[in-house]
Amino acid sequence: MYYSTNYISPLGKILLASDGNNLIGLWFEEQKYYAATIKENIADNSQLPVFNITKKWLDRYFNGEEPNISEIPLSPKGGEFRKIIWDILSEIPYGKTITYGEIAEKAAKKMGKERMSSQAVGGAVGHNPISIIIPCHRVVGKNGSLTGYAGGIDKKIKLLELEKVDTSHFFVPTKGTAL
Repeated sequence: MYYSTNYISPLGKILLASDGNNLIGLWFEEQKYYAATIKENIADNSQLPVFNITKKWLDRYFNGEEPNISEIPLSPKGGEFRKIIWDILSEIPYGKTITYGEIAEKAAKKMGKERMSSQAVGGAVGHNPISIIIPCHRVVGKNGSLTGYAGGIDKKIKLLELEKVDTSHFFVPTKGTAL
């Protein structure tokens, strides 16, 4: 059985999901792939300790603090490749960005491969089931494009600005993506 509760953030309503002990999902309302990793029944239960921890973490984050990802027990649902990518995302420091290509290089090294497709990385980043905490909003295109945020580019920009990232050299692509 899975459980859920809602959190009202400055950027809109967020659904939190848990397996009872760990956070398994965090999605903005109407986000692409919203609750896509939950295939079973989900019951509302705002009293779970993991939800209380997560809500306090989010309160601190949205107040401009830098809470540590290790404070929340996480268990994102996905295949081995996606979990490798999400682990790399978890290492991106607060207020910093990384490119899809840089993630591809790190993933290739971890997997003992010569190279990795930036497009494959982009797919895994886009399917991150624990937005904000596993900071996929910190990933940008190699040319500075703010592409590929399932929660919406407007939210990506606001999250980066909250972290005091200088977004003046980034741009929103008009079509296509530049990974």
